[in-house]
Amino acid sequence: METMELSCSLDLITGKIISVLENEALLLTKVGAEIDEVKLELKAIRAFLEDADRGLGLVPFSETDKQWVASVRDIAYEVEDVVDKFVYHLNQQQQWRGKLLRFFLKLIHFPKDLLVKHQVAVKLKAINKRIKSIADRSQRYRVSSSDSRKSDKQIRGEYYRNNWVKNLSESTLFFKDLVGIDKAQSELLGWLMDQELQRTVISVVAMGGLGKTTLVANTFNKQVVKQHFDCCAWITVSQQYVVTDLFKSIIKGLYNKEKEKIDPLINLDSMSYLELLEELVYFLQPRRYLIVIDDVWSTHLWQDISVALPANKNGSRILLTTRNENVASFEFGVVKHIFPLKHLPFEESMTLFCKKTFIGKDGQCPPYLESSATKLVAKCQGLPLAIVALGGLMASKNSIADWSEVYNNLNQELNENDAYFERLIRLWMAEGFVEPLKKAIPEVVAERYLTELICRGLLQVVRRNGSGRPKAFKMHDILREFSVSMSRSIKFVAISDGKEEIGDDGIRRWSIEAKGKEMKGASETALSRLRSLFVFAVDETSKSSFNRLPSGFKLMRVLQLEDTPINELPDELGNLFNLRYLNLSRTLVKGLPNSISKLYNLQSLVMKWTQIKELPAGVLRLKNLRHLIAYRYGVNVMEFDIFVGIVVPSNICLLSNLHLLAAVEARGNFIKQISKMTQLRKLGLANVKETDEKSLCLAIAKMIHLRSLGVKSCNEDEQLKMDALESAPPSLEKLLLAGKLEKVPHWFNSLDSLTVLWLHWSRLRHDFLPHIQGLPNIGELTLVNAYEGEQLDFLEGFQKLKLLRIKGCPRLKEIVINKGVMPGLQELNIDQCQECTTLPHGWESLPDLKRVYLSGVSPVLIQKICRSKGMDRQTITSVLLSRQEGSEVKFKITRWF
Repeated sequence: METMELSCSLDLITGKIISVLENEALLLTKVGAEIDEVKLELKAIRAFLEDADRGLGLVPFSETDKQWVASVRDIAYEVEDVVDKFVYHLNQQQQWRGKLLRFFLKLIHFPKDLLVKHQVAVKLKAINKRIKSIADRSQRYRVSSSDSRKSDKQIRGEYYRNNWVKNLSESTLFFKDLVGIDKAQSELLGWLMDQELQRTVISVVAMGGLGKTTLVANTFNKQVVKQHFDCCAWITVSQQYVVTDLFKSIIKGLYNKEKEKIDPLINLDSMSYLELLEELVYFLQPRRYLIVIDDVWSTHLWQDISVALPANKNGSRILLTTRNENVASFEFGVVKHIFPLKHLPFEESMTLFCKKTFIGKDGQCPPYLESSATKLVAKCQGLPLAIVALGGLMASKNSIADWSEVYNNLNQELNENDAYFERLIRLWMAEGFVEPLKKAIPEVVAERYLTELICRGLLQVVRRNGSGRPKAFKMHDILREFSVSMSRSIKFVAISDGKEEIGDDGIRRWSIEAKGKEMKGASETALSRLRSLFVFAVDETSKSSFNRLPSGFKLMRVLQLEDTPINELPDELGNLFNLRYLNLSRTLVKGLPNSISKLYNLQSLVMKWTQIKELPAGVLRLKNLRHLIAYRYGVNVMEFDIFVGIVVPSNICLLSNLHLLAAVEARGNFIKQISKMTQLRKLGLANVKETDEKSLCLAIAKMIHLRSLGVKSCNEDEQLKMDALESAPPSLEKLLLAGKLEKVPHWFNSLDSLTVLWLHWSRLRHDFLPHIQGLPNIGELTLVNAYEGEQLDFLEGFQKLKLLRIKGCPRLKEIVINKGVMPGLQELNIDQCQECTTLPHGWESLPDLKRVYLSGVSPVLIQKICRSKGMDRQTITSVLLSRQEGSEVKFKITRWF
């Protein structure tokens, strides 16, 4: 595992630097020889580490190897600094306009260019020399290490033994102390031995550490299973595999289980793909077989291996384990079952923890440690791998003080901060972690990364939007602690509480969770090496500590100042030529300095809920800007001004890389100008007038990639006209219309991709639901002062609706939901509908409904609900009803006001 950690960390660094060198190749032509040499060395280093991770090199890593990795990492960072400074020098010259001016500047700067390029070449040459000396020194001192006295065979043997332990870590967890698998095993056995004769695939899916392999291994080894099948085999796949090797493993497993010897004339190692395939099919065709495929990472595996597993209608089964939900839900073309493995309940978690911790005490927790054990087990959240690991750690600790120290060091409070979908994507792009692909924009590539992390169980989705799209994530406590520890060890990130100063040891990212008034920073040297600074002021006391922008860093890529009370940005901000991401959300900043125009590389400018009302003309020079986010929501969602935009230069269309523009005030000829911004994916517009209809619709029609659109009229009495639009952009997923509508626009029938719809202050007089009930993918519907009638009739459709909000409809008395409509509704929210005296008929029978929130409705309705629940309180005006666990029709009041 240690080898994998070091190689992965360095692979990230070297891979990123190689990408930088290749992307800037044209700019670095004058120092090409040295660049090529650095690239070759870094690629060789990365290849060595990849080989080591696969067992082809020296593993596990010795202290000498660790020191070597640390040295190479520092040099890789140094290469990044040299390249960034050189690229900045060249970019500064390229920003000048005019051929004549550029000619004279070239004459002026020519000697300086030669000097800078010479300096870069000298630095890279020195770096190349150091890389070679590090490699030589590592080899020289490795000779005297204990590994040098071992044969290659011994070293490889040690590796494979270690790798075997790693690969089977989950499967050995519970062989002696199985906990909480009886019910799961019973269901698996049912599928394995039912009367279905067709070849069947059974997928056990869960995040790493939940005991998938353990459950399957214990089931596989049961005598009743052995008796049911003619032959059985087990193979472990993992991410890297060779199909012919898998075939060989299956053949060996089958013959061993059958207690048959492979024909001595058959040499498996010399057999071709076709010969191995024929041998397998010949053996399996007449038999009822069971093949277990452990640790499947990709759907490609089935395409590679299914041809060798005949569909012989003998009741054969393929049982696989995977972390990837896409693998489990893949259409295998055969009968399939999916078993999602759940977290252990708390009682079973405690049982397992005690068995691993109190081995000499028959698994009985001493009374004086019960409270501490309960808190620690709760942090594991039912994850068996975490429980076992923590149990092993605590087995050697006996005092309450020791147990408390472990608990306090797990830093649970940091875990409770959600990570947001779009923010992560922007940060990864700014850091250079998104691999460039020719046929995909970086946002899409990064979204694939996130999806894969979710499927593999490394991130847990804590919030989704109405369509089920992930919106916020968290990382499991134990996994996060491992990641933080690893990040510290490789100088990837430093996390502090603001009371300690970070050292000059080359930390590239600094995350400060400020908790008090007295805060220490970092030295000038430390700041000069930083690439990312995240500041989290968690309380009002700590917020008072931030009133100015720290100085001293020049190579910063990410600057996150959200929620800090900084009120002014200095002109020195323009010196951060490398800055890709700047977040000023919820700060006290009132304006951007003119030097903002120097941030040539800026990709994301985020200014939500600030006091900034207008952007300077200098933003038009930010040619790499992709995300401009500057909206403010209204204090009360019931009021007309649901969002307020920011004034931008009218020729903002010059920023041809801009993909996200939300939200801006439409002034002058701005709406005519945005018709040129056909690349936009998200657009938010405020201050739209009736006379803007044609220009607005013409612009929207050209935005064929648009996924999110928000439009607000200039005031509550202004008609919001958008009928001139023939059809909506085909990829539109989110739509917010704020303003008076005479009728629902005719193009609503083309919103096939729409998942979220918000109608705000539409004040429609006629029944509009028939115009939207046919939208096939609508998952979230919010109506705020959208209807002036007395009855809303949901007669059909809304098959994917999960969240329904109805707010601020003062005349609404009754809501009708026909049977079969919105069968997947999970949450119903009715607010400020004073005439509403009854809930929709049959609301309790909606199968997926979990929560009903009522506020500002008729007191008659509130009292009726309270009395039905045994609560006769005249002062209650709002209630939250939640479905009781395991009940189809019973709801209880879980909160009231």
